[in-house]
Amino acid sequence: MDCWHYIVNSLKASKAVYLLYVVHSEGSSPGRTAFKMAVADDGTFNGTIGGGVMEFKLVEKARKLLEEKTYTPFLQEQYHDKVHPKNQSGMICSGSQTIAFVPLLTKDIALIETIIATDNNAAITITAQGIALTQIAKQELVYHSETDWCYTGLIKDLPVIHIVGGGHCGLALSQLMKQLGFYIHLYDDRENLNTIDDNNFADEIQIVDYPLIGETIAANPTDFVVIMTIGYRTDKIVLTQLIQKTFRYLGLLGSVQKIATLFEELKAEGIPDALLSAVHAPIGLNINSKTTQEIAVSIAAEVIKIKNG
Repeated sequence: MDCWHYIVNSLKASKAVYLLYVVHSEGSSPGRTAFKMAVADDGTFNGTIGGGVMEFKLVEKARKLLEEKTYTPFLQEQYHDKVHPKNQSGMICSGSQTIAFVPLLTKDIALIETIIATDNNAAITITAQGIALTQIAKQELVYHSETDWCYTGLIKDLPVIHIVGGGHCGLALSQLMKQLGFYIHLYDDRENLNTIDDNNFADEIQIVDYPLIGETIAANPTDFVVIMTIGYRTDKIVLTQLIQKTFRYLGLLGSVQKIATLFEELKAEGIPDALLSAVHAPIGLNINSKTTQEIAVSIAAEVIKIKNG
């Protein structure tokens, strides 16, 4: 949400702003749908629409429009190749993206403040008339003409990760996943834990008895779950409940030997091989992690790999 905060702070300082919002992308475009940045009339900017020479050119275009006090929303296509006769971005990564240029003035302060305060399911529309809140959450661009088009999409649409275990690894992973744009639920069965007190990155923190974790974390095919409790016994309690549920990703922290022993016990207790094989364990990409920060990187990398297909 940093870009929205930058916009509202600029507007409150009586600076006009152009919001550059990617409303459509195809192929290997560096700027994906919902990427955004803002350019203020003092020359500063925040966010990204893909970087490189394309972004530089479009930032300069926004600055020129602000200098001229031209405040009309429009769409700008960019093709990342040398084939199209116009609107070439200067990049050769292939693909394309369409960017909405949306002017924002002091009259829009209340709207931007409302956008910042919205929950994870709120949506916006961007049209040739400007930006507005909406109840429609489907992400799409409907184009009829240069003056008749409409983009709708979720404002936040944050991927959700559940981290079960609030120790040092849970703290390091929370910090990294927050930087990567995830909404973080953190769980532990211990009260007054210093690493939970120090965790300013998790969006929600719950102290829960692990035998009840299955009642706390609902199945969701888009959510990610990481199990990293204090030990073998609690790992087993948590995994036994969650392995029956559907998630986008379910991972378990532990050594190869620990995982093998645990899975043999679960097999003997009737857990099907198909469910066990779906668990990412040992968790994370194999980068020979040693520190808690390195473990967090390996887990985050695996989660991102799954998220991005």
